Amino acid sequence: MLIQGIYAALATANMDKAERFYTQLFDREPDDRPMEALIQWRNIAGANIQIFLDKENAGFGRLTIVVPKMDEARRALEEGGVTLTGESEGDYGRIAQIADPDGNRITLAEPPSRPFDTHRR
Repeated sequence: MLIQGIYAALATANMDKAERFYTQLFDREPDDRPMEALIQWRNIAGANIQIFLDKENAGFGRLTIVVPKMDEARRALEEGGVTLTGESEGDYGRIAQIADPDGNRITLAEPPSRPFDTHRR
């Protein structure tokens, strides 16, 4: 099987609210609207994201975004009125979370400053 692309998809109950939120989060308008109830962004750091209208499943999605510096991401989000929650740190780096207007959980992940030693015991 030849694979041309892969999209992560999140359900929304309100396309207008979701589009405003993700346009602000990705700092750009959607790349296209292939169908009436679907918007998508292509090549967001190598990933493709779709937001589709599905009121019954809205709010149950998960998305992880890797950021180089959590503090810089926090400042940028707070300037747009979005607050990070659930911040924690471990061997694999730092994470914090935000929610979109539907409650889909978005985890921001900052890799550790040093590579994780998978051979340690």
